[in-house]
Amino acid sequence: MLMKVLFVINNFYLKGNGLCASARRTVQYLKEAGVDVRVLSGKNKDPEGPQPEYPLEDLNLPFVHGLIEAQGYQFAQSDMETISRAVEWADLVHLEEPMVLEAKAAILARKSGKAVTGTYHLHPENLYASVGLDYSKTINWATLNLWRDLVFRYCSDIQCPTQNVMDRLKRHRFKARLHLISNGIIPDPVRSTAVRDPEDKSFRIVNIGRLSNEKDQMTLLRAASFSGHSRDLRLIFAGKGPEEEAYRRKADELVEEGVLRYPPEFVFLDSRGLKDLARTADLFVHCAYIEVEGLSCLESLREGVVPLIAKGKYSATSQFALDNHSTFPAKNPKALARKIDWWIEHPERRKEMAPRYAALAAEYDIHKSIDALIDMFHKALNDAGR
Repeated sequence: MLMKVLFVINNFYLKGNGLCASARRTVQYLKEAGVDVRVLSGKNKDPEGPQPEYPLEDLNLPFVHGLIEAQGYQFAQSDMETISRAVEWADLVHLEEPMVLEAKAAILARKSGKAVTGTYHLHPENLYASVGLDYSKTINWATLNLWRDLVFRYCSDIQCPTQNVMDRLKRHRFKARLHLISNGIIPDPVRSTAVRDPEDKSFRIVNIGRLSNEKDQMTLLRAASFSGHSRDLRLIFAGKGPEEEAYRRKADELVEEGVLRYPPEFVFLDSRGLKDLARTADLFVHCAYIEVEGLSCLESLREGVVPLIAKGKYSATSQFALDNHSTFPAKNPKALARKIDWWIEHPERRKEMAPRYAALAAEYDIHKSIDALIDMFHKALNDAGR
């Protein structure tokens, strides 16, 4: 008999949102592994696209809807009739977020004797960075405790994508079993065949991610002013987000002031385009100071590009660095500039490290993650007596 797993998420179909993209990949590969998965979610805005088995209407909150939408997010209405039908079908309910929808589904599942698990996908700071409250220890501490007590308390098991996450949940005394399981990337043994224009003599630096405060692309732009090789830099930002206009203004200033010879580029690409972009990069720079895992970094490493990754208290991505030449203190443009200059001045080291980073990325095959996740589900089902 197939294991019946219900994924609960506010909107499964959002584009440019790492949490939703990870959820879609996980569901796809769970199905391929023989798990019967259904989704409780807001509707897909593309009428021609797939829809959840248990669709919910959008919830538009007064005064803050524009801000939420700018962050690439969408809440769903917690319709109890739909939630009840979804939970009744499932053997196990899996929570993708610590929001009201997930809390209601979890409470109903536990009352019905169903197993409940979850994935820790985002920090409180991810929510508050857009309004400048990510540095408030009191607010973020209280929010995480709220998530623990109102949502995650119903989970017997929680997937922690990184050790950084697991350590934080232990400090906050989460009572569930914690499992260190990467979200994983899709294996692709065929590297991109994209090639550089032979006339392009610039040093190409790529940044991939939502253009937002916590991703901190501004630090990369500011670093250009401190680089001894600023006139050689070509900065390419792949993503959309609420800070795009501010970043474009800063980019224009750097060109007008003569700091940069090549105007920074802002693009939004599909997975194939991102793969080709990484293949033609000299360096991948990841500036986020809040990051649960950072799969965009891993996906770029897979193409054999060397990374330079911010180290911060709540950013786990620096775990992928193989030496200290590939890290810099978060939000420190001078330190970033020094590291960029070092890599420019050591091209042979870049050639040496590129295949090592590609091999590292291969270790995060999503099939390994799916096997571990299924094992976690079985533990939860056994505890629930199902």
